[in-house]
Amino acid sequence: MKRILFPLLILAFTFPFAVADEGMWLFDAAPKQQIKEKYNFDLTDEWLEHVQKSTCRFGRGGSASFVSSQGLILTNHHVGARQLHNLSTPENNLLVNGFYAKTLAEELKCSGLEVLVTMLSEDVTAKVNANVKADTSPEEARTLRNANIAALEKEYTEKTGLRCEVTTLFQGGAYYLYGYKVYNDIRLVWAPEESIGSFGGDPDNYEFPRYCVDASFFRAYENGVPAKIEHFLKWNHDGIKDGELVFVSGFPGRTDRAFTREHLEFQRDVFFPWRLQKLFRREVVYSAFANRSLENQRRIADDLGAVQNYRKRAMGQLAGLLTPALLDTKTPLDRDIKRQATESQPQQPEQKVYAALYARDDTYITYDLLEGAEAFNSQTFRIARNLVRLAEESEKPNADRLPEFRDDRLASLKASLLSDTPIYDDVEILKLTDSLTMLRTVRDYGFIAANLPNLFHKESPKNMASRLIRGSRICDVEVRKQLMEGGRQAIKASIDPMIRFAVEVDGSARSYRKIYEENVEAPLTAAYAELAKQRFEKLGTRVYPDATFTIRLSYGTVKGYKDDDGNDIPPFTTIAGLFERAELQKFKEPFDPAQSWNDARHPRPILPDEKEDWLDMAVPFNFVTTNDIVGGNSGSPVINTRGEVVGCAFDGNAYSLSNNFVYTETQSRCVSVHVAVIVETLKKINKDERLLTELGK
Repeated sequence: MKRILFPLLILAFTFPFAVADEGMWLFDAAPKQQIKEKYNFDLTDEWLEHVQKSTCRFGRGGSASFVSSQGLILTNHHVGARQLHNLSTPENNLLVNGFYAKTLAEELKCSGLEVLVTMLSEDVTAKVNANVKADTSPEEARTLRNANIAALEKEYTEKTGLRCEVTTLFQGGAYYLYGYKVYNDIRLVWAPEESIGSFGGDPDNYEFPRYCVDASFFRAYENGVPAKIEHFLKWNHDGIKDGELVFVSGFPGRTDRAFTREHLEFQRDVFFPWRLQKLFRREVVYSAFANRSLENQRRIADDLGAVQNYRKRAMGQLAGLLTPALLDTKTPLDRDIKRQATESQPQQPEQKVYAALYARDDTYITYDLLEGAEAFNSQTFRIARNLVRLAEESEKPNADRLPEFRDDRLASLKASLLSDTPIYDDVEILKLTDSLTMLRTVRDYGFIAANLPNLFHKESPKNMASRLIRGSRICDVEVRKQLMEGGRQAIKASIDPMIRFAVEVDGSARSYRKIYEENVEAPLTAAYAELAKQRFEKLGTRVYPDATFTIRLSYGTVKGYKDDDGNDIPPFTTIAGLFERAELQKFKEPFDPAQSWNDARHPRPILPDEKEDWLDMAVPFNFVTTNDIVGGNSGSPVINTRGEVVGCAFDGNAYSLSNNFVYTETQSRCVSVHVAVIVETLKKINKDERLLTELGK
């Protein structure tokens, strides 16, 4: 891991000093002094490098960690659920039944799945901002930066052999380049039954106490054999204590703590209401489909589970933004300040943010529908769009392409296009019908229909969806391969209805993307960069940037809390508590543990001379800590000071849902699976020896 001294700008921060155990810290700027002063622990460069290189980015939205030298990966059951879904058949639903490979030969390859490890991190702010002058317009500055970023990603990829991506930090105040080692042969090793992996389901989501074995094991392979891993986290077999210092290393997705008050008000008034509108209708549609048959339930389970999780999270985040005390932490702009700047009084960065948000209010939903493809919600459409754009973008110079089609990202994109994961026509028609129906009810439908007159007036959403999905052949991997290799000529000659549909809508989608990037994203980036630069003088260097789905470290302690009624919530749950919770709910779904667990439950306390096959009721199950986490941290290892994995983060409690905007230690908690219950599951339920030996037990 390359370590450098940050320039002052990289440490510019746009919200108050971190307090309590707050922060999702860059590994290169970890709060060593704060941890030393508060916990008397020396956070060394060697410890940090080891933990960083042991931590993985799992797929498109989760975290994980290597836990053996043989490529064994620990993550959440719900993070790996998409793979369980893809590997399932009508005869064997791995999501419901669980999976355990008794030998290496039985481990199942996960098509299209990538695991990334951060091997390089470097500040490239000066290089990204080269040729950008103080008087450069936001639009021109964005063009220059994009060209510089494309060149840097290409240069570093060729130089290092890593996948290199430049990430914006501090809302445009700085830029950082990360180099990733990519593992693309990932195989499923073990996952518990869904009824224990997600015990309590939606009712218990974002709650505590919890009783979930929300864990699974995968393995990275290279050249057909388990990967040899230098940096991995040893498994802890000694347990952890109340008050113990622990760390969470992972890839938190996004926080908005640096946003101005006006920006948070936009989230409150536009972003979250629109997001919830989509989620509520999808949850109803998907649930109705699932209730028709067990096979329907299997096919839609992953989509439905994701929607329910996003819905509950969004509701909690909106509730936070509707709390006046949260917004009062931000200073509102005076009405006069919001007026247009004059020559004698140039616009301040806060005013520029406000102006960009004013433009965003008029464009966001249409942008989300067209460029975000929310109006065309189907895997088939996303594949078709990527094929259409790949053909067009590949003919452009690398620097002029859309970022997702630059050279350094093409290998990953092509691998995903050629993945043979199952696609079900009935699910695709359901989702596309729903999204097309939603499109025709939004306020901007008239404008969109006027720009796409040939697409939206000849047939009903259901008929259109059925025609596009049933008539398309791009779900066939060989057809996709031919279109990909044939380039623009193959796309132009294709009569596939979904390809033709993607071509028809692409012009309008691209136009709206350009409008949005120029009128919203570029001015926002420029304004927040100014804020970061100004506020550095006031706030100094003890700061961390908002989360960006890049490697971060948080620290905290094992600690319970008081709920709103003043009840003490202990930091640990146990296996005994699982069955008490199930009995209280009369073992009704989703509070019915897997049958294997019911069978392994002894009807009375175990006597000293009895066999050890019964579950130990005293084994720790889930636990809470003060670590600062958000979505994307799911699957993150919880690590003690010795660098051992003691748990796997899988959730936050209800009080943590406002962490996107502000962190408070009083009640906000990270919820994790204790490694002891994973060992107990392997030992007593799976009768495992292979994995336990690999984990050093």
